[in-house]
Amino acid sequence: MSDLRIAFVGFRHGHINSLYALAAKTPGVSIVAACEEHEATRADLHLKGDVDITHDDAGRLLDEVDCDIIGVGDAFGLRGNRAITALEAGRHVLVDKPLCTSLQELRRIRELAMAKNLQVGCMLTMRDAAGTIAARQLIRAGDIGEIHAIQFGGQHPLLRDTRPDWYWEPGMHGGTINDIGIHAIDGIPHITGLNFVRVEAARCWNAFATDVPHFEDGAQMLLTMDNGCGVMGDVSYHAPNGSGYSMPYYWRTTFWGQEGIIEISSTADHLALTPATAKQTERRALPASNSGGYFRAFLKTIRGEVLDEGEPSTENVLDSSERGLQVQAAADKNQRGVEL
Repeated sequence: MSDLRIAFVGFRHGHINSLYALAAKTPGVSIVAACEEHEATRADLHLKGDVDITHDDAGRLLDEVDCDIIGVGDAFGLRGNRAITALEAGRHVLVDKPLCTSLQELRRIRELAMAKNLQVGCMLTMRDAAGTIAARQLIRAGDIGEIHAIQFGGQHPLLRDTRPDWYWEPGMHGGTINDIGIHAIDGIPHITGLNFVRVEAARCWNAFATDVPHFEDGAQMLLTMDNGCGVMGDVSYHAPNGSGYSMPYYWRTTFWGQEGIIEISSTADHLALTPATAKQTERRALPASNSGGYFRAFLKTIRGEVLDEGEPSTENVLDSSERGLQVQAAADKNQRGVEL
């Protein structure tokens, strides 16, 4: 089988660099072009030398380059249109999270993917984390019984002075729940087998970034799943800048089941299990992570290969993205009891 040819459009968020590096070392994949329209970002990429920029116009890249996949890592507010344009041109798309910033964009992306039999992927990397894999194995096996409550904290450092300038432009970020919370909104159903059915409440507000009052760095949500399980989450940009990604609170998730409790954290080297009949908490070793799993699954969907259980399909990506946008919209509109 010939290589799948991938071209990249937009490098204005650093996450896309990891996909570029992953694609470069993946057998059966060839990077055939890369575009960055933003002059300052293009100059920075040239200076660092990690990306070979071939185009400064995305439309020209689509016209000139014969490729199968467009990888998108542009500013959040530009991603939806980038994906739509690529799908209209008959290309599969793989986008850094969030996939887009409006439900209207999401509907168009879904329509095009279905009508043209094209695949849509997203860099929802939490599925591939060791803690996620471990929690999913135990919960799906029934080790803590039916799940009745979940709390998660995905607070990030704001890093006001080092994030790209577009973050602070009105309309370009698209909301902190859609930005950060999408990981949990995708990951929790993946772990538990339960689905979100209602937004009880959601709120975003400005707290830390006081010099850009339109930027709502605080973000919390209260959700209900299809068995009645309640989910409370906080994905605010309120973690300390110096240690935000290394603290034990970074992506810490607690699952409260009928027969016990499981807790995982992105910074922990173990899973904590407290059976309902035990007086002490057990530390369970983590399995190997599945780094890059989202990309391998996406390639399988293009090649028509059968996905392994738990690997994300286009439908999974679109459904998770829709849920994230719906929760964000509830926060933006101050709505309560929104059915999903």
